[in-house]
Amino acid sequence: MFNFSLLATDRTTAARRGRLTTPHGTIETPIFMPVGTAGALKALTTAQVAEAGAQIILANTYHLHLQPGEGLVQKAGGLHRFMGWDKPILTDSGGFQVFSLPHKKITDDGVFFKNEVTGKEVFLGPKEAMGIENSLGADIIMAFDECIPYPATHDYAMKSIRKTIRWAEQCRQHHQRADQALFGIVQGSVYEDLRRDCARELTRLDFPGYAIGGVSVGEGLELLKKVVEFTAPHLPEHKPRYLMGVGMPEDILESVERGMDMFDCVIPTRYARSASLFTRKGRLRLTNRRYRRDLYPVDTRCSCYCCRNFTRAYLHHLFRANEVLSATLSAIHNVHFYLEMMADVRAAIEAGDFARFKREFLAEYLADGET
Repeated sequence: MFNFSLLATDRTTAARRGRLTTPHGTIETPIFMPVGTAGALKALTTAQVAEAGAQIILANTYHLHLQPGEGLVQKAGGLHRFMGWDKPILTDSGGFQVFSLPHKKITDDGVFFKNEVTGKEVFLGPKEAMGIENSLGADIIMAFDECIPYPATHDYAMKSIRKTIRWAEQCRQHHQRADQALFGIVQGSVYEDLRRDCARELTRLDFPGYAIGGVSVGEGLELLKKVVEFTAPHLPEHKPRYLMGVGMPEDILESVERGMDMFDCVIPTRYARSASLFTRKGRLRLTNRRYRRDLYPVDTRCSCYCCRNFTRAYLHHLFRANEVLSATLSAIHNVHFYLEMMADVRAAIEAGDFARFKREFLAEYLADGET
């Protein structure tokens, strides 16, 4: 029902090519997972997401719990049927969102916080997170962890990973569905010894997959690379490795080089809504006046629906006219860009030539794009 096979490794880097089998389909890795926080990718239908090349999408446990509630989703036949998506889904545990809230109260058992919809006090711990995720029915679910802020002291991070490890054990105990793969999440801030210790303890629990959490929280690319570099070697080679919340193309490529398999981020759709579109030559800001009469597609080498049918001038017009279609077409393009990049990554690893691919991709991508 759930299986991960390592198909190839790169000649000169730690990059890996894998295949992940789930109840709702097969995922070729390395893979990028578009984010549908509340059970929908903003401005896109699931048909458009599938046409863009998505193999798996991510939804958010915390937000779905608040609205419409996991009970309704379960009654509707589970998250797949509720949102009209028949491919794999991953749900996070809600830990990142909860720990980002103001006025939360963290205890040894979980977190108390105010419901953003009703204002009532809510408690979320390992048992509650597992109950919600089991009801939602995603293929891959995440253990409840404490997402450590950056910067954090070594002492705080050490106490925090003890909590995360204890909660991971409780998540295993309360997880009720054999058709869902529960991943553990490695925390430890930017401290090598804590990341190592957390990874080793979680590995003993024998999860079917592992994530590195607590990155992309303000530490910057250089520290991100170091965290991945000294954490990944402590994760089991024969299980998938997921780097949570990392989404800039350069961050993904650096992390693939260091042995990571799965990525997610809201960046493709969020940037699309602000007219920032990704191309192999960098990002374009399509509200810029220079595109008013530009009759080229967004990216001349792109085969997405947007680039096959529309011009930069048309998208510029849509944004200037505040048309909703601007967000849809831009999101289609950005999601396609990411998934096409990952397909090229997989091909480069299979050829044993990822280092050259990364070098040439970034040389062109970072040369002269706009922000």
